[in-house]
Amino acid sequence: MAFGGVRGAAARRCSADEWADRGRRWVPRPRDRPLPAQPSACPEIDCVRDLLPRRVIAAAERRARAIGLGADRVLICADAMTEDAYLTALAASLGTSYEPLEGIARADCPLDDDQLIQAAAAGLLPLRDAGGITWIIAPRRLTARRLANHSPRWLQPFRLTSSDRLLRFVVQHTQKALGRRAADGLRRSRPLFSNAPRRHGARRIAALALVLLAVTILSLVSAAAIETFATLLCAVFLGAAALRLASVAFARRAPPRSIRSGDHELPIYTIICALYREANVVNDLVAAIRSLDYPPEKLDVKFVVEADDHDTRRALARLDLGPPFEIIAAPPSGPRTKPKALNVALPFARGSFTVVYDAEDVPEPDQLRRAFATFMAADHRLACVQAALTVDNTTDSWLARMFTAAYAGQFDAFLPGLAALHLPFPLGGSSNHFRTAVLRQVGGWDPYNVTEDADLGIRLYRFGYRSAALSSATYEEAPARFGPWLRQRTRWYKGWMQTWLVHMRRPVRLIRELNPAGAVAFQLFLACNVLAALIHPVFMFGLGWSLLASPPLQFVGATTAAPVFVATLCCGYASTIALDVVGLRRRGLLAHTWVLLLTPLYWFLLSLAAWRALFQLIHDPQRWEKTEHGLARTSRLAEAERY
Repeated sequence: MAFGGVRGAAARRCSADEWADRGRRWVPRPRDRPLPAQPSACPEIDCVRDLLPRRVIAAAERRARAIGLGADRVLICADAMTEDAYLTALAASLGTSYEPLEGIARADCPLDDDQLIQAAAAGLLPLRDAGGITWIIAPRRLTARRLANHSPRWLQPFRLTSSDRLLRFVVQHTQKALGRRAADGLRRSRPLFSNAPRRHGARRIAALALVLLAVTILSLVSAAAIETFATLLCAVFLGAAALRLASVAFARRAPPRSIRSGDHELPIYTIICALYREANVVNDLVAAIRSLDYPPEKLDVKFVVEADDHDTRRALARLDLGPPFEIIAAPPSGPRTKPKALNVALPFARGSFTVVYDAEDVPEPDQLRRAFATFMAADHRLACVQAALTVDNTTDSWLARMFTAAYAGQFDAFLPGLAALHLPFPLGGSSNHFRTAVLRQVGGWDPYNVTEDADLGIRLYRFGYRSAALSSATYEEAPARFGPWLRQRTRWYKGWMQTWLVHMRRPVRLIRELNPAGAVAFQLFLACNVLAALIHPVFMFGLGWSLLASPPLQFVGATTAAPVFVATLCCGYASTIALDVVGLRRRGLLAHTWVLLLTPLYWFLLSLAAWRALFQLIHDPQRWEKTEHGLARTSRLAEAERY
């Protein structure tokens, strides 16, 4: 990536006695000649000049000047040498040693667990030694250059270690604290915004009370009152349809490609991927990340894997990943959800910006550059940029085609329209690009919400920030069979219910923080979405009864209500189909528009998922139904690359 044809050349040119195990790991020979008298532009690699080919050193220096980082990072990311080997050589040149942290006990570190987590983020760790405190440094960015130029006296004595070894040491010895922060950080700091369970059984009691209240009201009120209430619901649903159509009218066309920033101007960018039972797709995920048009030296990739997910860990080990990839074992405490895994990685994120990708994601290569350009063109209130998600396995089944249409309508029409109107909107499950500092400020992700993306999108607005839509696409795999589709949709509906319940705890405060227009939009795109799915079968049954039943069985006033019901139904179908058609056209997929004829059937399936979600919300609110990946039979992206 960094050197082109000379990438890895140093490994081939090193003599056999410089290798520790006849593989990639080598121990540098003691210097048999002094460093050059003239100060070099990259003094951080003076310690290895006599161990690597001259052309590799020259290429590393050119690359370092171009990207604004140390040449040591260039050599390591180009696979010219391992980080352990480089730091061993650097430590020897500085008169110290390399510390692998393998025989260090937890008691040797004077920091408490929370401070130890912060130490890993800073790359600086104090250890007790016979003579006092020894500092362990994990060089980053230009730290190695500063050490080579002049070692700070306040750090004496010190030893060097790699960022990966420091991270592993900290994660190993702070499992309880790390798990507690990931699971309960939001609940402790901002309990109003946390969906964490409060009192045992309180949710079930409240749900039962609401059901009894609803049954009592329905049994006592007159048919005319029920009809009036139904008419009011129709008005609300018509408002939701109007919002969908308005979003199409206000959605901005994808802007022309932004001016490409020079590599020197690009910041460190963190990529977090929460992996669970993803052994089938990690190879493709790593390939997609390596294909990003972004300096690999400026990437900070965190893979968070559950401790008992041995298959995924073995699959990653077979790939022999080095920088910029790091693997973090998620502590077993707390809910085993994706947002908790993301929270585990957040304290260690070194990038100014952070993006979340799912295991099956294939983002467009320039997505990080375009997201950065969007941030730079806006003020500090822009906290998140949502890239467009699009289904890759469209032709696997009619469900996959319907998923493609829904994603096109959502990410290529609806969300850009809401963003253009400066209204809050729920984020998608991946390809969310954040300002890392803001993400930490608002509390990260809620580990007790199974649609942490939707919740976080609203919370950002409540803290005074906003989100934008990015036309760059990320290709995803959609469930093509009914069983996986139902489980995924159930989780989504349950999470949307959780998000609505959390943010409606203080309605007046919600209106103040979102402003009235934002609060109305929140109800229309979130509450109406769930309520429409729940009511749809009841609505269809009532409409059919009022139209087809014999006169003695007709509802009172059905002749006046039926037109309103029919109009609402038609507007709901029409607005959804129109949104999806616009999205498919912008995505260049109009050939799949025919699947929208199955919208009435699809809505009944959505209703089934919504009712299943309501049952789970009461019975098992934190249950995370995993969507299996790596099952796709077709790929639009692969097909396009062949032509």
